[in-house]
Amino acid sequence: MEVATIIVICATIASTVSFVPQAWKIIKSRQTHDISTGMYTVTVIGFALWMVYGLILIQWPLILTNGICLILSAFILTMKILPRRDKNMIADALDPND
Repeated sequence: MEVATIIVICATIASTVSFVPQAWKIIKSRQTHDISTGMYTVTVIGFALWMVYGLILIQWPLILTNGICLILSAFILTMKILPRRDKNMIADALDPND
């Protein structure tokens, strides 16, 4: 395997899973006041556009990676803008042990 391929695989994994700790923290703490709505709005738009670009080119690595990032960042944005009651309901459903 070429060095460039190893680097792109590692970068893809790191980029994709980078949203998981934030999403999990929101589920556990139910707190989103320190998260920037503007930043996550732009991030969601960016991932959506990258995914559409991948769909146009029929490039599965772009579609899959950006699709996963889109779902995770959209979840974080959604949790940010939801009222507390709805946020708690979703967090309770995803982590019923809390």
